[in-house]
Amino acid sequence: MNAPLTAQLGVAPSIDWAHQARLAAQIAEAADAQIEAQRQLPNEVAQSLAQLGLYKLLSPAAVGGHQVPPNVYLDVVQTLAERQASAAWCCFIGSTSALLSAYMPAAQAQALLGAPGAIAAGVFAPRGTARRVQQDGVDGLLVDGNWAWGSGSRNAQWISGGCLVLKADGKPETLTDGTPQVWSAVFSADQVQWHDTWQVMGLRGTGSHDFSVSGAFVPLSRCVCLMTDLPQGDAAQHPLYRFGAFGLLALGISAVALGIARRAQDELIAMAAGKTPQGSARPLALHPRTQEEVARAHARWLSAHGWLHQVTQTAWQTAQGLAAQIEPGSMPVALRRDLRLACSHAVTESVAVVDAMQRLAGGTAVYDSHPITRCMRDIHVVSQHMMVGPGTLELTGRLLLDVPTPLHQL
Repeated sequence: MNAPLTAQLGVAPSIDWAHQARLAAQIAEAADAQIEAQRQLPNEVAQSLAQLGLYKLLSPAAVGGHQVPPNVYLDVVQTLAERQASAAWCCFIGSTSALLSAYMPAAQAQALLGAPGAIAAGVFAPRGTARRVQQDGVDGLLVDGNWAWGSGSRNAQWISGGCLVLKADGKPETLTDGTPQVWSAVFSADQVQWHDTWQVMGLRGTGSHDFSVSGAFVPLSRCVCLMTDLPQGDAAQHPLYRFGAFGLLALGISAVALGIARRAQDELIAMAAGKTPQGSARPLALHPRTQEEVARAHARWLSAHGWLHQVTQTAWQTAQGLAAQIEPGSMPVALRRDLRLACSHAVTESVAVVDAMQRLAGGTAVYDSHPITRCMRDIHVVSQHMMVGPGTLELTGRLLLDVPTPLHQL
């Protein structure tokens, strides 16, 4: 990478992200049993991943972030997910949650994420309500709410929750078209109460418990509305913050899915050479059905992976050209549409790949401890996320059909 391009992207040339991802995967895989048993990342694992930079992949350089290009972010998360999906999920959630710092005053962003081991987490969904208040001369929001899917929040110092700001009449503040404004309020960990709700079939180690706050005061400097707020300071000119927060969120989900599907393929191929199915004289690898299904699955994975990388790269190149334009929504709608569709497609195809590998594995993969069974459990939980669910197909389909469509969460 030449020096001018490095400076433009804001990437530290000394960081070998492929190496960082492999180290992180080794750390997470070594702690796999502990992660599953505790149903969250042990703090020492989370801190090790933080020291490798995996919670600040998307954070502004001003707070020690790495501002990596989206394809690098995609590759790092996928590599980690191939070995330990829950750790990968927590890292991408931390990275996208830390994006909020790009929209805050510099001093506030530094206070939140300036420490090397700082970790953010949070939920964008508006499951809270807030009222504008002033405490000790400081303007802020008084927030109540309960959020599900608090992935990685037990390891975080700062946890955000989406909320609607209510007016005096009890109705939410809205945009000019009447759409309710969604704010993200960033709480300190001591303001949050966790609820032990994460008893699930997959992604067990993400610690995605419910969390709640009651009457939590949050200064406005720690509140962001991604619908209307602009990046601040140097982040205003950086292409990463023209890319779109919801696109980056969907990218992280699809990266985890692709990593899980790659792991399932690897496990089946390793098994097929040594397993002879009951009633057969030949190893699984010599069965025509196995050969056909493995080839089909590999083609599906490569196609989904390749299209996602292509769309991501095109969007990134466009974002670089738009870096000087700071208007919200400056990324062309067609690119945002295709990115979201490619993310959802990658997840759908990854589910199909994992299911095919599980069927080929037969009775060997019915045991809870088998790696392919883990892949199946994890991928089906990934697929339930609303950012890659059927609603995305409806959204992108409306745009392809040129039907009027709200774009606030594209």
